[in-house]
Amino acid sequence: MSQSDLHYVRTEMALPQPAPLRERGPVAWMRKNLFANPFDSVLTIIGLLIVAIVVPPLFNWAFVNAQWTGTDRTFCATVAQGGIQPDGWSGACWAFVNAKFGQFMFGRYPIEERWRVMLVAIMFVALLVPLLIPRVPRKGLNALLFFVVFPIVAFVLLVGGMFGLSHVETPLWGGLLVTLTLSFVGIVVSLPLGIILALGRRSKMPVVKMLSVIFIETIRGVPLITVLFMASVMLPLFLPAGVSFDKFLRALIGVSLFASAYMAEVVRGGLQAIPKGQYEGADSLGLSYWQKTGLIILPQALKLVIPGIVNTFIGMFKDTSLVYIISMFDLLGVVRQNFSDPAWASPQTPASGLVFAALVFWMFCFGMSRYSIYMEHRLDTGHKR
Repeated sequence: MSQSDLHYVRTEMALPQPAPLRERGPVAWMRKNLFANPFDSVLTIIGLLIVAIVVPPLFNWAFVNAQWTGTDRTFCATVAQGGIQPDGWSGACWAFVNAKFGQFMFGRYPIEERWRVMLVAIMFVALLVPLLIPRVPRKGLNALLFFVVFPIVAFVLLVGGMFGLSHVETPLWGGLLVTLTLSFVGIVVSLPLGIILALGRRSKMPVVKMLSVIFIETIRGVPLITVLFMASVMLPLFLPAGVSFDKFLRALIGVSLFASAYMAEVVRGGLQAIPKGQYEGADSLGLSYWQKTGLIILPQALKLVIPGIVNTFIGMFKDTSLVYIISMFDLLGVVRQNFSDPAWASPQTPASGLVFAALVFWMFCFGMSRYSIYMEHRLDTGHKR
């Protein structure tokens, strides 16, 4: 066969061709995610109808008809109710949120001392952000500063009474300050304590196992309100005369212990998911129990239960609002407390305050959830399909 007969042989590389229009761009994304089959198409149409029905009225209430500024209730009430708004007006009263914003954030913390709270918040963010970014070096030093040094400095700044700082009693604390403090302490305490309880429940030592089981089942068997009530009201009855604990400290202990019991079961699920071969392999290397647990078992177990751990953190963050039952006012408690202010009593005040509180809670919970997903993808190296 001569060279002239090989006309079908390509003598040069073909240039890359773009993907077909139906396989790229917004149209392709919609076909794949929204209209892949008739059932998906029906669900998409129903979802769009719900959005079309719900979003416009909500947008009008929150933005178009909202009242953004004002000094009292007259700015958020209709003329028939003694206000300046026309009859039939219906919109959010963000003027109420703006006027009470300081209380929502700090409670009754003295205004002239609020710089201490803001300094603590800046330190918290400055230490937390590098700890959450894997590429930032010196994680050991960062963790030491965040989990050891920062709590001490924050306690000195927030409570005062030393180094020339005036003392601020915890009953004056409130708002987001209480919510974040309870959540931070609960997270820092519940995770290590939950790990210890989970290991204790799986221990072969009968006494350790029995104590762990009793603690976990007792705490999980009662609601958080009961734990807070016991810590705030019943505990002082069992203390010697003249001995008392700060109510906020009792709430911290109650929330931490409650979260630890649930965290223990989450971690125990991860420990039980580790194949038996991992334990046997560690034993074959001659590792001690703590070496095997700390170097082989726990890192794998905690990686598997990241969603459960973060779910417990999110639940605890939202459950801090229950401290209202013991006369402590977190963000939601302060918002509800201000509904009784006669200067701002209007039909739109409660909805506006509750929507603001819900938005703040959602922002923190959504942030924890997204970071959890990021860490799952980053650490999910051994179970990818």
